[in-house]
Amino acid sequence: MRVEIWSDIACPWCYVGKARFEKALQAFPHRDEVEVVHRSFELDPGRAKGDVEPVLPMLAQKYGMSEAQARAGEENLGTQATAEGLAYRTEGRDHGNTFDMHRLLHLAKEHGRQDALLQNLYRANFAEERSVFADADAYLVELAVAAGLDADTVREVLDDPDAYADEVRADEREAAELGANGVPFFVLDRKYGVSGAQPAEVFTRALTQAWGERSPLTLVQDGAAGEVCGPDGCAVPEQQK
Repeated sequence: MRVEIWSDIACPWCYVGKARFEKALQAFPHRDEVEVVHRSFELDPGRAKGDVEPVLPMLAQKYGMSEAQARAGEENLGTQATAEGLAYRTEGRDHGNTFDMHRLLHLAKEHGRQDALLQNLYRANFAEERSVFADADAYLVELAVAAGLDADTVREVLDDPDAYADEVRADEREAAELGANGVPFFVLDRKYGVSGAQPAEVFTRALTQAWGERSPLTLVQDGAAGEVCGPDGCAVPEQQK
């Protein structure tokens, strides 16, 4: 079974939602047969690279609230994150463009290191003092290398704005086609969707339902089974008389 997760590194609920989903997946009896794929979704795609601002004023302006209200919201998020065992800085974080991070996640996917890089990016953005936006390229290289990627390859991708750009845009188009207008958004076997950082119990029910309703394979054949090769060798055709 495949689970696809649309998310953005700048999304705190994606950070929390990932932890809740993984808690459910860890307890799922068929977890070893579940493939998890992370998909790209930018919350602020129109923001220019290098346009970095503090989170609290950004939230206040975007949602028409006071900075005190924005701070209270961040404190609530911090409480939710702590409950999931996650570190979360409620003040002092900043916000910027995440396109390069998504491009690197597609590189990491090719090398089987996607989840490791995503977790590094989340931790850096939400828990560490150093900014993934203000010190972008140098820090991203460090985080990618820590996830198991080659430094020179990472730099080549960052230096080429077209590298994996089509893959990021394709993910975003697909999210729109699926009706996802916010993240995190979880799709199970292209049959069930879960929107938002739901409690682990919701993910458990979704995994169980999706697993139980998988369609059995129907074989199409005419008469006797055709010749096949297996662990014990290949069927030898009988000599025609």
